[in-house]
Amino acid sequence: MSLPFDEFFLARQPILGRDQHLVAFELLFRTAGSTEANVTDDAAATAAVISHASQLGMEHVVGAQLAFVNVTEAALMSDYVRFLPADKVILEILETVKATPELVARVRELKSLGFKFALDDVVAESDDVRALVKLVDVIKIDVKGVDPARLPSLTASLRQQHKKLLAEKVETQEEFRLCLELGFEYFQGFYFARPDIMSGKKIAPSELAILDLLELVNSDADNHTIELAVKRDALISLNLLRLVNTPAAGVRGKIDTLGQAIEVLGRRQLQRWLQILLYATPGAQVEMNLPLLQMATTRGKMLELMSLKIHPGQRAAADTGFTVGIMSLTDALFSMSMEDILDTVDVAGEARAALLDREGEYGEMLNIVEMLEKDKCGKALSAALRHLDLTIKDLREIELAAFEWINELAQEVH
Repeated sequence: MSLPFDEFFLARQPILGRDQHLVAFELLFRTAGSTEANVTDDAAATAAVISHASQLGMEHVVGAQLAFVNVTEAALMSDYVRFLPADKVILEILETVKATPELVARVRELKSLGFKFALDDVVAESDDVRALVKLVDVIKIDVKGVDPARLPSLTASLRQQHKKLLAEKVETQEEFRLCLELGFEYFQGFYFARPDIMSGKKIAPSELAILDLLELVNSDADNHTIELAVKRDALISLNLLRLVNTPAAGVRGKIDTLGQAIEVLGRRQLQRWLQILLYATPGAQVEMNLPLLQMATTRGKMLELMSLKIHPGQRAAADTGFTVGIMSLTDALFSMSMEDILDTVDVAGEARAALLDREGEYGEMLNIVEMLEKDKCGKALSAALRHLDLTIKDLREIELAAFEWINELAQEVH
């Protein structure tokens, strides 16, 4: 069974290691009309995606990271699962799959071909889990689905079998710290993007330096003034030169000096790289495998491309889209309320309405991207797309183009 590829959405959820850096993405494929995950639809979605994997190229979707791909019993037993690159994917056996002798034999066969496996949504050591646990590399535990009193004993038992544990649905810093103590290796959930607002907190000097530079760019200061301001911070200078020499910057030939960078890039591109630099770890080089930076740049690029699709050729609208996307996670970055941040930074009215209240066209675009991140790919998402006169196909093409752009950036900046 297969359905037209254009009927499916793609959601990409980050998986982090103990050091809070990206190690993988879980790829989720959903039909456009369903409000809940539907097994039949999802099996068809997996089939459609795998059959297109050779055309898309998994590296365009996940870059240097691994991809966790959900597989049903039908997908595991099928021939098309072998279209996936064994070195790039971890096949995630859904909790609905029964460990029949035939299925266990198939998992052994695929392992012999180099595939790795994870068990999804484990909440207890059932017969099916026990039958498959020796064959898998990673066990995903749904921390919301396990009684907190039982979680320590369940994790201890599975760790004794030398399995790497992945905590799913980690939504708060407290949950992350608990799972860290229990010995989990990997973490999935949006705890890292949740603003932990600290009352009276001020923006750090290193971050203020970049915001001051953004103000200079926005206020049309001359190139010499901007260059002097950049040179006051050696790390900003270094990171800016590294960023502008990536393929994603789209500049031909090597740029060696700040003056040249400012001249060649122009104000629009300079503003973009400074916005990206906000997410660099203070006092360190830009690291594209920081999840907040990946998420913010993906949002920025998607809103830029959505703006261009809706308003072809209108670069100013596209730039505002990029700004809204990348600024949308600064509350989590600075541990401050968005209101306090926007009191510090001069942001245009449309962008301000989108960031504070998800209002206006940019607010609608941001809502769409947030629904995709959370895998809420049902009727609300379809309706939001229709309101902006975008199709499902448009959105997936925009998303893949954004992923590819981020991956180009990540290839050079590490």
